Amino acid sequence: MQIVAQGWLIYRLSHSARLLALDQFLGGIPIFLFSLVGGVFADRVERRKILLGSQYVQLASAATLTILVVTGVVHVWQILCLSFVSGFAQAFGGPAYQALIPNLVEREDMPNAIALNSIQFNLAVTVGPALAGQVLAKYGEAWCFGLNTVSFIAPIIALSIITTRFLPQKTTDSMLRSLKEGIAFVRRQDAMESLIVLAFLMTFLSMPLRTYFPVFVKDIFHRGPTTFGYLLTVMGVGSILGSLTIAGLGNIRHKGRLALTMLVCLGTSITVFAVSRILPLSFVMLALVGFSMMGVFATVSSLVQLIVTEEMRGRVMSVYNCAFRGGMPMGNLASQWLIPMFSVPFVLAVNGGLLILIAVFFLLVKRRVAAL
Repeated sequence: MQIVAQGWLIYRLSHSARLLALDQFLGGIPIFLFSLVGGVFADRVERRKILLGSQYVQLASAATLTILVVTGVVHVWQILCLSFVSGFAQAFGGPAYQALIPNLVEREDMPNAIALNSIQFNLAVTVGPALAGQVLAKYGEAWCFGLNTVSFIAPIIALSIITTRFLPQKTTDSMLRSLKEGIAFVRRQDAMESLIVLAFLMTFLSMPLRTYFPVFVKDIFHRGPTTFGYLLTVMGVGSILGSLTIAGLGNIRHKGRLALTMLVCLGTSITVFAVSRILPLSFVMLALVGFSMMGVFATVSSLVQLIVTEEMRGRVMSVYNCAFRGGMPMGNLASQWLIPMFSVPFVLAVNGGLLILIAVFFLLVKRRVAAL
């Protein structure tokens, strides 16, 4: 709901596609810059405590934005600053969250657990935008931000009742040495290095699509916030179906080949959406985008989690998180530079084509991922 309302508010205040990209950049760049440090903390500190701290910071950020909108003093620069603060909290919470999941399930159940974990996220992506579109149209942005503030109570309670504890091993190594050990582990594993590169390229090229939804809604389809919410909802439904499919397949063989096949589907559906001027066709393409994106994400995440050892999990997942989440702000920054020279549909269509080429490269040339 916050994503829908925040993007709509920025575009309403500025009517600038570049500021939409800048907001996404500022929300994601702290994750790129600080996730590696967050991973070291995840291997040294009880992960549940790190997650609780991250939730409290994000709650405070959402509450501040709610107050600014209610009092009528909100400006774009304030929204951008709060995006950076939330991103900073996620830089520490993300590695701890990903590293905590394997402590809750057996190894053979990990692919299913990761896929099911993706479902809860994408259920929120489905329900949230649908509600946001209605709430935004009837009551305004403040209600969306206020409900988001209240929503942080749920994960705080959930984290408080989890009984599993990660007890980190005591170490005299410096933070820098621990960080270097994590990076060295990734580099020793050729398949791991390829998976992390693949995660970065996927988000770098695919995530700008969602950033520019307001441009498609207002300038191409000439619709309002309800249609904006529907676009995100359809994409979320596709993501849930993709997660259920991966969870249903379980611990299957040839996960790497499946991920690359889904990447081809992702690139194709993004390209068709970018050039489409027919709203029903765009809805179908977005459902395929969500389905294939979640297929790639869940499969690649499973492969990384299965390769890494427990004592290195926090640091390695921070490297993965840095690549996966870091691709988002970098992709939005690149699109921000390109769009004034070309157009939003053209840039997104090229991104989709590049995703197809990358998948073909990993399938036919650098086959380490395809062999997993």
